[in-house]
Amino acid sequence: MYRFKTFLLMTLLTVIFIILGGAIAGEGGLFTAFIFALVLNFISYWYSDRIAIKMTKSKPLPKEKAPNLHRMIEDLSRKADLPKPDVYITPSNQPNAFATGRSPNKAAIALTEGIMDMLDKEELEGVIAHELSHIKNRDTLISTLAAVMAGALAFIARLGRYRMLFGRRNKGAGALLQIAALIFAPLAAIIVKMAISRTREYKADARAAEISGRPDGLASALEKMERYMKSGGENMEVNEATSHMFILNPLSSEGISKLFSSHPPTEDRITRLRQMR
Repeated sequence: MYRFKTFLLMTLLTVIFIILGGAIAGEGGLFTAFIFALVLNFISYWYSDRIAIKMTKSKPLPKEKAPNLHRMIEDLSRKADLPKPDVYITPSNQPNAFATGRSPNKAAIALTEGIMDMLDKEELEGVIAHELSHIKNRDTLISTLAAVMAGALAFIARLGRYRMLFGRRNKGAGALLQIAALIFAPLAAIIVKMAISRTREYKADARAAEISGRPDGLASALEKMERYMKSGGENMEVNEATSHMFILNPLSSEGISKLFSSHPPTEDRITRLRQMR
């Protein structure tokens, strides 16, 4: 099933990418966008873990610097029937975490400095189990592909707007098509990405409760993290295209941005976990 989802996502985003390239630069743009999309898909598939780590400025966390954390991840990985993923630390005071990698054998988990300081053992186990669930379900590949393609679409849309302002402008129907593509193509890609993200968060929460055996641990962790977000704590310095990869959206969601949130309401997630007791 995950292979079908991956293929579908790559196909949809590639088609949107080609349409946008064609609207901006005509037939030549169609061919260029097609080649660029193929190259981008190839790179993001094989190097998804490295891309995500680099985009979030995460660094390797050696076992000797955090032996208890590594032992915890080893134990939970064994319960989830997974190889132990690589462990990274993300330089931010905001409590958050994400997983990445194209397969369980090429996976990594990144934890922020803030989450290490804020959560107790059971809460941290819940968060790690949640990320292991994403690895088990192969969500990590899909989410990274979505991040890379969405970021590329946003970039090419900016180039298109620049060309409209300072370059040669199309006229009539061509101009309308160009404007529509610049507005709706990136939006369509975002909607595709969000639809996948919301569903997978609920599933990962449920699986995490099974792995850790303590649904209250993850529920309590989500409460603390949400409280930090609502109290005006710092946003992470991450690209918006990668925000859906985290256990909670690391960027503030106010106003209309809530309509396009990649995560379901945290209160709903907590309620579901409490009911699993």
